[in-house]
Amino acid sequence: MTVFSARRALIVLVAALGLGLAGPASAIDDYASPGPPSAAAMGVDMVLVRPVSLVATTLGAGLFVVSLPFSLLGMNAADAGNRLVVEPGKYTFVRPLGNFQASSPAR
Repeated sequence: MTVFSARRALIVLVAALGLGLAGPASAIDDYASPGPPSAAAMGVDMVLVRPVSLVATTLGAGLFVVSLPFSLLGMNAADAGNRLVVEPGKYTFVRPLGNFQASSPAR
């Protein structure tokens, strides 16, 4: 085995081990509890995310009104209302400040 082949084999071995161990290491974060949100997360939520969510709620309500005749014909007006108005409204008004993971309110 020449020096060039040995070096190539070592590089392949190190790359394979690095890629093989990266998966379990990234899976560790899935089980960790996020803890309380930071002040920066709360500030970004209050200044940027909540106003954008309010606009999304307003636009969703407008789209719901426009789609209401078709939703009534399709008998899915409740589903359309939940998806277009209720969910953005909960994300805007009920979700804890700085908690971006919560898609539904904490109970």
